[in-house]
Amino acid sequence: MPAAANSGFRGRSVGGRPGGRMVEDHHAAAAALLLLEERARDPIVVTVTGAAGQIAYSLLFSLGKGDVFGPDQPILLRLFDVANQQERLNGVVMELTDCAFALVQGIVQTSTPDEAFYNADVAILVGSMPRREGMERADLLSKNGFIFRVQGESLDRVAKKTVKVLVVGNPANTNAYICCKSAPTIPDIQFTCLTMLDENRAKAQLARKLEVLPSQIKNVIIWGNHSATQYPDVSHAYVTGFDGSRTSIEEAISDQDYLHGKFVKCIQNRGQQVIRARKLSSAMSAAKAIGDHLGVWWRGTPEGEFTSMGVMSDGSYGIEAGIFYSQPVRVCEGAIEIVQDLPISQYSRERMDATKDELLAEIATASEVVGLY
Repeated sequence: MPAAANSGFRGRSVGGRPGGRMVEDHHAAAAALLLLEERARDPIVVTVTGAAGQIAYSLLFSLGKGDVFGPDQPILLRLFDVANQQERLNGVVMELTDCAFALVQGIVQTSTPDEAFYNADVAILVGSMPRREGMERADLLSKNGFIFRVQGESLDRVAKKTVKVLVVGNPANTNAYICCKSAPTIPDIQFTCLTMLDENRAKAQLARKLEVLPSQIKNVIIWGNHSATQYPDVSHAYVTGFDGSRTSIEEAISDQDYLHGKFVKCIQNRGQQVIRARKLSSAMSAAKAIGDHLGVWWRGTPEGEFTSMGVMSDGSYGIEAGIFYSQPVRVCEGAIEIVQDLPISQYSRERMDATKDELLAEIATASEVVGLY
């Protein structure tokens, strides 16, 4: 608190002399001018696909409030969904309008990819074909492969070359691969897929175990595919104390059976547990994770910390280059870099390879059915 506030100063003249009120008015005018200058910054174009769905319904509120890109960053929303969802999407647009968000400077509703992605700064690809009963995995990969090929081609035609693309729709890693390969003029590093939901789940479970806040858990890694083969790795993670102390998770919990057994299985299968309980897939937590992922990409990782993102592998950690694989990354001024030279145990190596092998098989199938080589 400023010294003036501590002394009980309330903007009146000091020592009986006039002028205090003038100082107060000057400060208020300066603050108002600063606010106007901040509000005058150019809006960014944010595209959301699957915009009539339940994940987007939770996500759009956070975007409009400024929780994702900041309280002083205006946005233009371009909301995409397929033709038979336009009536429902119209209802979403009405609600967004009724929220009267100060930061939302325009809303476009469309079922045309080029209109949705035109001049986009950020593209959040939520919509995908869900796996239905009796559907073979190759069929799922084929349906989604077509969707993300079309969207990648559209991004390549009309989006900014600096667009930040986050693929959420499952199978997210393979969909990101197809989308990226279909947009050859946009740098590979501008494409990511969501594993922040898995990271958040891991932090929440560790926090419950240790009876601390999830925000006290740092540097958990999600390796590999966003699937039941993903590997939540705590070997580099730590918990912070309110006194600034750090204790490794393995020391704080000191139960390898839990960390290599129940904990891993919980994170790998959490999505299915939610579906069994809700009869619907994760929505609120997925929307929160999207906001967290984009917030880190927008503002950067704190000093000494890293996070998990599905990014195109560069060969680090023995992972084949060219596949979208979740790895630890740092972000500075919007640039994503894979964290290098972390020691990998034999236990971790085996699980990292297992999820890599699943991804390679998925990509081979998808490339064949979509015609992507």
